[in-house]
Amino acid sequence: MAFQQNAQHFGNYVMQRPLVGYVSGVPLDKKTCDTWSEIWNFRAHPEDTLVAAFPKSGVTWMQEIVDMIHQEGDVEKCQRAPTYDRHPFLEVVAPKPVPSGLQLAEDMEPPRILKTHLPVQLLPPSFWDQDCKVIYIARNAKDCMVSYYHFQRMNKGLPDPETWEDYFSAFLTGKVLWGSWFDHVIGWWKAKDQHQVLYIFYEDITENPRREIQRVMRFMGKEVLGEVLEKIYHHTTFQAMKENPMANYSTIPSFVMDQSISPFMRKGIVGDWRNHFTVAQDETFEREYKRRMEGTDLTFRAQL
Repeated sequence: MAFQQNAQHFGNYVMQRPLVGYVSGVPLDKKTCDTWSEIWNFRAHPEDTLVAAFPKSGVTWMQEIVDMIHQEGDVEKCQRAPTYDRHPFLEVVAPKPVPSGLQLAEDMEPPRILKTHLPVQLLPPSFWDQDCKVIYIARNAKDCMVSYYHFQRMNKGLPDPETWEDYFSAFLTGKVLWGSWFDHVIGWWKAKDQHQVLYIFYEDITENPRREIQRVMRFMGKEVLGEVLEKIYHHTTFQAMKENPMANYSTIPSFVMDQSISPFMRKGIVGDWRNHFTVAQDETFEREYKRRMEGTDLTFRAQL
């Protein structure tokens, strides 16, 4: 439990929001950029499973599903440590003495469940060289934008999102950490035709979680047993996740994530964007969405 074990070293530490750097034009935390060569040269193992997503697309949800599958539905084993220690976040660089995601991953024996928000073109090539299985979860841009905005408000490890109006423009133009939502989802969509990538939609899991969990189980080469499926389903409902301290990030100090501003597990629904978008913003969004998604067969649902 790296963050918990090291939190005592911080005392009255004041978390500074990160500076932004760029790798191949993609905005990233400058600390990530400063260690990019080590991240790029990360050595994946053939037994590794990578869970990838644009921020606030359901990656924590999928990490818990994948871990439950690995543990054959054993809830106690999935309570062994917080999500961020069970599944190293490859490109994250935390304040010392907390180990980086890269350090955590390198200290862990395969098979590992790893996490990334990197766009496909920045994924360390060893994942492809080792033919690793990748599960990519994608969420409609409108809900993703709203969720990311609230996450940046409460998470001092990310830049200040400023006003909703400012953030709307920044997100739409790709001026947020990890870059353009459009480039991200389209890039990974194309990758599924060349690599072992299972592309899952947030809206599909919300609509029919058992069906999508079975898809993940089959992709991972696991037999779909009814009893195990039910355990995974019940353990990974939004309410169960929200109440699970090993998944809800409540073990992260409040000087990093202030959940009094916005909970990490906020709503977990499809369509919350309607509570934020003005009519004018929706019209602006739809014009840009049509322009950027033209020519792709990738489709999203912004309501169920």
